[in-house]
Amino acid sequence: MARFSPASLVTVEDLMLYGRDRETAELGRLLADAAAGRGGAAIVLGEPGGGKSALLRWAGATPGFQVLTCTGVESEAELPFAALQMLLSGAMRCLPALPAVQSEALRTAFGLTAPGGDNRFLVGLATLSLLAEVAAEGPVLCLVDDAQWLDRPSAEALAFVARRLAAEGVFLLFAAREGFVLPGVPEVVLKRLDPVASRELLAEYAPDLPGHVRDRVLAQADGNPLALCELPRAEMDDLGPLPLPTRLQDAYQRRIGKLPAPTRTALLVAAAEESGALAATLRGMAELGVAAEALVAAESEGLVTVSDQSVAFRHPLIRAAAYRGSPFTERLAAHAALAAALADDPDRAAWHRAAATTGPDEEVAAALEAAAVRARERSGHAAAVAALERAARLTPEDGARVRRLVTAAETAVDAGQPDRARHLAGQALRLTGDPRELARIAAVRGRVEFEHGSLRTVHEVLVSAAKQVAPLDADAAAAMLTDAARASWSAGDPGRVAETYRLLCELPPDPLRQKLVDSIGGALKLYSDEAAENVTLLREHVAHGRSGPPALQLNVALQALLTGDFDDTRDIMAGLAEACRSGGMIGRLPAVLCTLATAEINLARYRDAAGSAAEALRIAEDTGQPSRVAHAEALLAYLAAVSGDDERCRELAERNLRLFPAHANALMAAWCEWALALLDLGRGRHEAVLDRLEAATRGPIVHVGPAVHFAPDQVEAAVRLGRPERAREPLARLERWAATVRLPWEDGLVLRCRALLTGDGAIYEKALELEGEARPFQRARTELLYGEWLRRERRKTEARGHLREALGRFERLGATPWADHTRAELRAAGESSAPAAPDLLAQLTPQELQVVRLAATGATNKEIAAQLFLSPKTVGHHLYRAFPKLGISTRTELARLPL
Repeated sequence: MARFSPASLVTVEDLMLYGRDRETAELGRLLADAAAGRGGAAIVLGEPGGGKSALLRWAGATPGFQVLTCTGVESEAELPFAALQMLLSGAMRCLPALPAVQSEALRTAFGLTAPGGDNRFLVGLATLSLLAEVAAEGPVLCLVDDAQWLDRPSAEALAFVARRLAAEGVFLLFAAREGFVLPGVPEVVLKRLDPVASRELLAEYAPDLPGHVRDRVLAQADGNPLALCELPRAEMDDLGPLPLPTRLQDAYQRRIGKLPAPTRTALLVAAAEESGALAATLRGMAELGVAAEALVAAESEGLVTVSDQSVAFRHPLIRAAAYRGSPFTERLAAHAALAAALADDPDRAAWHRAAATTGPDEEVAAALEAAAVRARERSGHAAAVAALERAARLTPEDGARVRRLVTAAETAVDAGQPDRARHLAGQALRLTGDPRELARIAAVRGRVEFEHGSLRTVHEVLVSAAKQVAPLDADAAAAMLTDAARASWSAGDPGRVAETYRLLCELPPDPLRQKLVDSIGGALKLYSDEAAENVTLLREHVAHGRSGPPALQLNVALQALLTGDFDDTRDIMAGLAEACRSGGMIGRLPAVLCTLATAEINLARYRDAAGSAAEALRIAEDTGQPSRVAHAEALLAYLAAVSGDDERCRELAERNLRLFPAHANALMAAWCEWALALLDLGRGRHEAVLDRLEAATRGPIVHVGPAVHFAPDQVEAAVRLGRPERAREPLARLERWAATVRLPWEDGLVLRCRALLTGDGAIYEKALELEGEARPFQRARTELLYGEWLRRERRKTEARGHLREALGRFERLGATPWADHTRAELRAAGESSAPAAPDLLAQLTPQELQVVRLAATGATNKEIAAQLFLSPKTVGHHLYRAFPKLGISTRTELARLPL
């Protein structure tokens, strides 16, 4: 081995920052922003040995910050919230200041209280609130090293926080290997040092290194800072041309191999003990007959750092070398020793017992299954999946193995791991013919396909399994058939809905199931000769079920939506959204908010709808619900069409038509097609409107709700284009629907379409009378069409009255294209109109409006934050920006505004 003498005043830690002036300057700027109250997050990415940890240590030395730290550990990635608990250990003193539901979510996640409901989405909000409370005492810096090894629940919570720190004095800095992705968080990529910088670093650290050795180190290190510092210690004679990080690991293994046997064993136990707890490591060493002094040599060599509570490897590669370089039998013995040492921690002990087991072992499998149950109770679904999957591999009996695999697949769906769920369900499917287990597997596949695939596939999978399980469990069959019916309805396939309804009717009679069967039958028969009778039935269900449990409320709200009772839908969903907020049911909110936004759109409450859909989108993205993301974006595309935002409408609608074409999800596609057609209609592109909607209604879209509601747009486009024959089919569709639901405003729409086709002013008058004020956008369009007809009839005075009414409504609704068209008609009728006074509320973003409305009720920033899943400082930031837009300066002035 070539001898060298490192420069006495230079440490490896110092040199790892060599050549990183650009990166430290960038991070320094971000830290200065955080110190000034403008928080944020960043990820330092690079290969092993690139200096990521050194940058985190540099950031942690910034004066004035309260520093919280944690490190991801590969073997700890299956323990739920392990990393988050480590990070927040210094912040728990502020836990009592959090809203009760958030405090309880963190306590449950950390195992400090009895398990409650599924709070995994709420943990992120609680983390944000806790950091905000700590930041009230001064800026906070959170350092998360080796983020690629974070347990999934911790990673999800921190990702939630990272996107919401703009108004906080909190900076969240991750370090991870290349490939780690955190959407929306800026990246600082550490590249390898160039040849000049590499030579300078090596000359400073090892000035006495012989020239031939220096050249080989430079070639082998290839710009990796840690390699430049560590390879001079290696046996250069047999250092092969291996890629990093294997090359570094081999170098560390050679160093470890020269240590005394007890010290090697001590390093192996420390490497296998994932948490870095010194007490557990020492107990594991004692089980193997190794004394505490065995760590002294390793610390002297600079391989580990030992404190009174922890033992930490100086670099993850040293841990890997200590573990992977040990013989297989010794690794088994280390895990067995740790399992015995951790008897008071059954979850960790179970994992170590599993790692020490080489074949099927029911006792170990059962211990892992019990650990999975505890993980699920703490909302650690990803950890539970891993435990169940490992338990299944260790299970000797096929029946129990299938049960554990299926439970793992079900849990993987809850954890937002659709591909893993499919894989686990596929494994179980190959091992069983049991109808009950096949039904559970089908339910998993159905849930995955509903969120990530084709609704037609959902139907096929669920119906097939329901048929098999029906003789054994009629309730399970009914649940699957109900889900199949809903999927088929959204797919625009009434034939398949009819099939599920028939199968439901064939199940043994049961009073509790009958209302469900009746509601599906009622929805199916909305387009039949029994339509009116079934509308009455559905409305009765809505009246009886609107005060029931959340799942029933969502079901009856969808029935109200089907029958055009949008006020009922809105009332039910507004109440359910409030219940979700107060109960911390974040995962359920996107579906609720999308349904609420749909009702608000149909009622032309566009500002409210924008707020509901935007919030649904934000939460659906955070909680990994792609179909809800698409649903929210489709609704936002429609709102963009109303306001005339061409670019946003096309971006949202066209993207989701690619992701969810009509054959996969007709309901989603219908909203996107309608949005694009409405955009064209507002711009006077009538041929495009007809072509698009006629093509859409030749497929499954014709069988979903929006097809009825965009029928008046088809009629208008056909008449304006001079092609009245193309209005016949959509008018007939609308007439059938109006006769079914028997709502005055629907009858008014029918009359408007007839007036367009006949040019009969009396019909316009009757249409306006029936429409009333229930749907202001549609009434304004009728006023516009009537005003246009009156002007063409040279009845300009009458025309101006109707056009003024239309213009006022369009302006209040923010329907810019229609307002522009109405102004042009008014000018043609002999009246010029001044631009409307600025709408103060229109200047607010959807979230600012939500915050302002809640503030007007007297809610505090902390109470508003809890409802909207924000931090109190972010609420204050929204109010700070909203007040000047509204022309006010205090909260008390909000009471006089029409919010």
